[in-house]
Amino acid sequence: MNRSVHDASSSCPFEPYPFQRIVLPEKVEGDWNDIPKRGINYVTSKNGEMSLEQQKKAVAAYYAAVAYMDEQVGKILRTLKNEGLEDNTIVIFTSDHGFHLGEHDFWMKVSLHEESVRVPMIIKVPGKQPKVCDSFVELIDLYPTVAALAGIQSSKNLQGKSLVKTFDDPKHKVRDMAFSVSQGGRSFLLRNEKWAFIAYNEDASEGIELYDMDNDPQQFNNIALNEAYAGVVIDFKKQL
Repeated sequence: MNRSVHDASSSCPFEPYPFQRIVLPEKVEGDWNDIPKRGINYVTSKNGEMSLEQQKKAVAAYYAAVAYMDEQVGKILRTLKNEGLEDNTIVIFTSDHGFHLGEHDFWMKVSLHEESVRVPMIIKVPGKQPKVCDSFVELIDLYPTVAALAGIQSSKNLQGKSLVKTFDDPKHKVRDMAFSVSQGGRSFLLRNEKWAFIAYNEDASEGIELYDMDNDPQQFNNIALNEAYAGVVIDFKKQL
């Protein structure tokens, strides 16, 4: 038997954190100048402009929602333990998307930048000790993982890859690269340890972004049109 729990705390009453203490993310003047138009969500960013106080209140409300969700997850885990189900239950904590809180003047799940595509992936398996794996994984990897843990044979045609080996060997590399899609399947991200490459349309006809994640982890400097990185861009386009 399996159960999926979806939290809808963002629409529930809660007491937000003191907004006066909120520190907003770093802003860079002209940050949008090198982002293709398709990469900017004008509904939540431009058309939904907020004062600094409103921005801080929005972040405070988000923190409150996360704190509320954290408490509900705790209730589930305590119930599993109290009901004697802890040792035969696989628990997975994840999300279908990240969330912008003012980075790049973006809000909500509006881009393929790091804040919007990275999600938690915490898996508790009975009998396994806690470990941290730094390999790239994708949400499609969950199905073959759960199937393997349940002793079910998965189809070899699945794009997802089992994460079971990482439970004993956290250095096991599941993927060299993660792939994300948004905007109705028309925007694409390829992310490896060194680069984040974004293309708008499969042929990149509405723009591209390339970020050096070692030297520019906040993705302020789009170097996709810099001739010095033309080879990198070509390689990523081929992989799309």
